[in-house]
Amino acid sequence: MRSSWLLCALLAALFGAGQAGAATGPQAAAVASPIGRWKTIDDVTGKAKSIVMIWEENGKLFGRVQNLLNPDPNIPNPTCRACSGDQKDKPVVGMRILWGLQKDKDGWSGGTILDPESGKVYRCLLSLAEGGTKLKVRGFIGFSLLGRTQYWDRE
Repeated sequence: MRSSWLLCALLAALFGAGQAGAATGPQAAAVASPIGRWKTIDDVTGKAKSIVMIWEENGKLFGRVQNLLNPDPNIPNPTCRACSGDQKDKPVVGMRILWGLQKDKDGWSGGTILDPESGKVYRCLLSLAEGGTKLKVRGFIGFSLLGRTQYWDRE
């Protein structure tokens, strides 16, 4: 009986120790923040579409398309034809698509997101999900109930 208890304690110590230390120090800070690289997922196909880099500047979050995953071979370097203003006809790679989000309780709000395919600009909310491995991105017009949500995977 005592040896069974000792074996269980040893196994718990071995396997539990790796998990207990997994979310401490700099790693925990990275998981608690959307700063970093995110793989966007296409709403229709469910496939990875691009890598977006999110960074902080003066207390606000910004995001830029770093590269496209599996772009259309007929249009390897797409531009934002539907965009307006200074984004019109600019390459999607390198384009700023998130700006002005500020920390708000358990998420980030008050910012804007651009959909390079449609050229439309939406208000935006961000929050971390699944222990910081996913980013919930909510784009909307007017009220947050009138919009759509995507989940991006941490790269």
